[in-house]
Amino acid sequence: MRAAIFISVLLVGGLMGCASRPVFIRLEPLEEAVYEHPLEEVWPAVQGWMKDGGFRYREDAANFVLQTEWREEFPGSVIAGYWHRYTVVGKREGPARSRVWIIRTSRSPSGAPIYAAKQPDWDVNRVPGPANDGLPGGELRPEEYDVRMPNIEPKLRFVPEESVSGLVLPEAMGAAGESLQGARDFGMEWELKERIIPELDARKKGLEERTLAATKQEPGNGLIECGMSIIGLSGQAQKGRVILLGELHGTREVPRFVALSTCQVASRGTPVTVGLEMPVENQERVRRFIASAGTEHDRALLMESPFWRSPYPDGRSSEAVAQLLEQLRWLRAQGLDVEVFVFDHPELQGEVREAAMARSVLSQVEAGKERFFLIATGNIHPRTRPGVPWDLGYRPMGYMLARQLSSSVVSLDVAFASGTAWICSVGETLECGERPTKGQNNGDRYFVSLFKEPSESGFHGVFYVGAVSASPPAVRLDGAQAIESK
Repeated sequence: MRAAIFISVLLVGGLMGCASRPVFIRLEPLEEAVYEHPLEEVWPAVQGWMKDGGFRYREDAANFVLQTEWREEFPGSVIAGYWHRYTVVGKREGPARSRVWIIRTSRSPSGAPIYAAKQPDWDVNRVPGPANDGLPGGELRPEEYDVRMPNIEPKLRFVPEESVSGLVLPEAMGAAGESLQGARDFGMEWELKERIIPELDARKKGLEERTLAATKQEPGNGLIECGMSIIGLSGQAQKGRVILLGELHGTREVPRFVALSTCQVASRGTPVTVGLEMPVENQERVRRFIASAGTEHDRALLMESPFWRSPYPDGRSSEAVAQLLEQLRWLRAQGLDVEVFVFDHPELQGEVREAAMARSVLSQVEAGKERFFLIATGNIHPRTRPGVPWDLGYRPMGYMLARQLSSSVVSLDVAFASGTAWICSVGETLECGERPTKGQNNGDRYFVSLFKEPSESGFHGVFYVGAVSASPPAVRLDGAQAIESK
């Protein structure tokens, strides 16, 4: 337990892993951001950085504490988003040494708090057990199965996260006695330091002509709220990198992971292309929507496609996917370099379909070598090693891409805490609906975790999305559509 002005902090950590194939998180940077400057010099730069980012805040300057107003993710979009508020605390470490903590408090669109002082469950395996009846056990084609092999998949070893509880704001801020919980945003703390340290160092050396203006964010980017930083993402989000996400169709959380990842990467200046498992016949319709103003007419044109009206909606045509397209459109409308393409060939079967999907993805990658690619698809397709339970020689799309693109491909399987998903399964008839799905709880924070070596299935790691919740079809039997005004 460490004490500081107005704050009590609890640090909980632990390591776990599988003896045969340990897992690790790359969290950049590993140490705290420390300033070799007095807090009285650092704080004005902090204030300027917050203002440049479009934050409105209340402050107790005498005690080096400020708290922003709530900001909504994708605020100009018609989709109701998550909300975030930041409490910034300056910590004096000595006469010429200081730290700045940034604590994020978040809530869902319904107002429920998230990212509070909840810690990961350390001794867990991310793979659902044999009792899991919520994962797709029988769909029309075997390559659409969501296959889990608990006996060979590695476990997670999560990094410690520093949560903040019992934060009491001072009277000077007009919030005497107010207490809240949140989590330190280490990524944002380092972003702050990288922005303001040139000015502070220049002043220390007596070079007053070097100003903070030279380190400001690109115009407009500071006003975009991209949610809590996804642990481990920044190290993988490089130009020319292709990340294949092996998802569980029919959840709200995977599309949100894609939206937040795109926002966080693109807002830092890296061009992003998102690939979705939709029939290629929809490419022009999707392109027009992403480039549109997002009016009711634009949305109607998008949703006219037969893709959204399948009699067996397996999750790829869900509300969350329709909302993801709207969020990507909104990011592009803010001036971020975001593109979207689709790559499925549903008229084909088996390896022929895998090869056609691989060619569609490859053509996009070859045409955009300076872009970062995020490809979401069912978790058979992104495997980079041949073989599935029903065919040991089966060559998935990921295997074909890895042979062409080599080390630029990173394949991640989905990890999640128990919840629900919209799933199609085969009994006497093919039935689609909300079903329970079992996972393991590694907390609320989204993250990317890499293995030391690829798994037996050819995954290089996992992406974790917390507890999953089912997302129903975007176009329902009564004709209602998913994208509605706030």
